[in-house]
Amino acid sequence: MLYYLFKFLKEHYNVPGAGLFQYISFRAAAAILISLVISMIYGKNIIALLRRKQIGETIRELGLQGENQKKGTPTMGGLIILGAILIPTLLFARIDNVYVILMLVTTVWLGLIGFADDYIKVFKKDKKGLQSAFKVIGQVGLGIIVGTTLFFNKNVITKEEVQQGEVYKYSSERITKVTDDNLKVHYMLTDKAPTTTIPFVKSHEIDYSIILCWFNKNLCNYSWITFILIVTFIITAVSNGANLTDGIDGLATGSSAIIGATLLVLAYVSGNVIFANYLDIMYIPNAGELVIFCAAFVGACVGFLWYNAYPAEVFMGDTGSLALGGIIATVAICIRKELLIPVMCGIFLIENLSVIMQVSYFKYTRKKYGEGRRIFLMSPLHHHYQKLGMHESKIVSRFWIVGILLAVLTIVTLKVR
Repeated sequence: MLYYLFKFLKEHYNVPGAGLFQYISFRAAAAILISLVISMIYGKNIIALLRRKQIGETIRELGLQGENQKKGTPTMGGLIILGAILIPTLLFARIDNVYVILMLVTTVWLGLIGFADDYIKVFKKDKKGLQSAFKVIGQVGLGIIVGTTLFFNKNVITKEEVQQGEVYKYSSERITKVTDDNLKVHYMLTDKAPTTTIPFVKSHEIDYSIILCWFNKNLCNYSWITFILIVTFIITAVSNGANLTDGIDGLATGSSAIIGATLLVLAYVSGNVIFANYLDIMYIPNAGELVIFCAAFVGACVGFLWYNAYPAEVFMGDTGSLALGGIIATVAICIRKELLIPVMCGIFLIENLSVIMQVSYFKYTRKKYGEGRRIFLMSPLHHHYQKLGMHESKIVSRFWIVGILLAVLTIVTLKVR
């Protein structure tokens, strides 16, 4: 909202400094600072409120070291994260931007699903929380909304290059480059919604319609079906992956902050026509506004980590973890970097896989040998290391290090292909 206010002041009253709000970098810096203030300062008040209302975590008996000490720790702290994301975004981003609107919807939508789950656990004293079927229905519903919007909305466009060259200015319909000899070179913008980026490949773009064309050429015009199904799967998988990762103090929060910072870089270069041309990556007009959202996301996670790091004073609960995963997935899809998710979100992926492997192997061996056997001492993977006697702060630190390495590898894919 402040963007429009200062734009008005700049155009009509020429207020000194008002032009700063036209710059994405300035608004992103402001967003991360405000999100930090909200999560760190007002977060303390919310934690005190949760304690007064006796909204504490119910601990399952898993036989893990120190688990009884966590009993009664305030939960539903994801409300702090959600507030620290939404408020700076509404203040500093252009709220008429289709990508910003999608991120606001994603944050609120999954936040409400997670809140319902936590509410049932805390107030209804049901450890199972919201039924898994309702969670999946909510995630699938969001996936359909995101996929449909990105495919059919006329404001979702990517660049189709007509002639090579550096770009200096652009309008909503045409990008213009002025060469040294004053020759104008144009780049027409066209809708290429089902197109995405393939990492590590020189010819690094693929159209999802190819998948259906493999089966039947008559199905090529129905690529929107494939796109929406893929978007729905990604949002559901990453959201659940973040939820599984939220098992020990600071693990999901810190991992999400690292991923958010990576997405911020990717969103900036993808939404900036000069950097996109230099790096030879897909240019996505108007996606630069996602930088403000990503900045607020990183600030919210880092600020919450102040209280969530070991020993945690508050847990985010499903209110936060479901939203964090869905946000990460949706941003990656918006900037056409969803195929990088297995690398960028490697921590979430391995946590998901550890559970799938454990459950599948247990069922297989029980059917074959009459008793179930396990691959890990306990899943998700972080509990396996706890069972080995490793302190949870060391586990978290090492997972963060791996997350940073994966983040660097993700950014390297911009040039290595």
